[in-house]
Amino acid sequence: MSDSTVLRYALVAVAFFCIGALVALAAAPLLAGSPPGEEDTCRETLYQVSTIDALLQGVYDGSMTFDELAEHGDFGIGCGDRLDGELIGVDGDWYLIRVDGRVYPVDGDATTPFAAATFFDTDITVAVEEPMNLTALQSRVESELPSENLFYALRVDGTFPRVVTRSVPAQEKPYPRLVDVTANQTVFTLENVTGTAVGFWTPELAEGVNVPGYHLHFITADRTAGGHVLDIVVPADSIVQVDTTANFTMVLPTSGDFLTVDLSGDLSQDLEAVE
Repeated sequence: MSDSTVLRYALVAVAFFCIGALVALAAAPLLAGSPPGEEDTCRETLYQVSTIDALLQGVYDGSMTFDELAEHGDFGIGCGDRLDGELIGVDGDWYLIRVDGRVYPVDGDATTPFAAATFFDTDITVAVEEPMNLTALQSRVESELPSENLFYALRVDGTFPRVVTRSVPAQEKPYPRLVDVTANQTVFTLENVTGTAVGFWTPELAEGVNVPGYHLHFITADRTAGGHVLDIVVPADSIVQVDTTANFTMVLPTSGDFLTVDLSGDLSQDLEAVE
């Protein structure tokens, strides 16, 4: 074989090597998926639709579909369009507990005016050594939180001696303020009921955006009843699962009453009455 032939083969080999390297580099991002840490960050994000102060003032028209909300979490709470039902998400399934006290799976194309969702991953477990009502339970969990400046998702499963919940009816325009709606709420008392309470602990820094402190909803294990938690008795030997959530994303409505509602005032008294 001549020197010129060897040189030609060598150049062809180098060319193919360079082409292969370029293809590999181009394909690397596709094969690798999300950059390192991005998927974890997504799972550690509280994703919220609208603000609690807007809801308090009667901004009840849905602005996001439940299908879209479910892309951002398998766990959460909120309400239905026109305030029609208390929303709860557990293990990737989403339900509305309406004013009749019954549980309805959500329609994916239905909308929510206010909701919070995350992907639940347990970071902390809090043991409940003795029976506790809601106030005592809140103090017990709070004593284990590593910071008062982060968001936390909370979950407790079990058979509960007593759970008091509420729901409200769908509203018609002109929408009343939420404090007036909940003055006529329907209250349900569930006894010796097996189910799951889920919700969030929100830091004071988010006042006006979400409910500072605790906001919990409940659903029975057979998915027949539940609602917004007004009180609960948690038995001894229960475990509260806590997911520390350091990231926060909020999506605001881009049409409707939200664009003109005045969000500059202090609505803490309204919120206290509602919760």
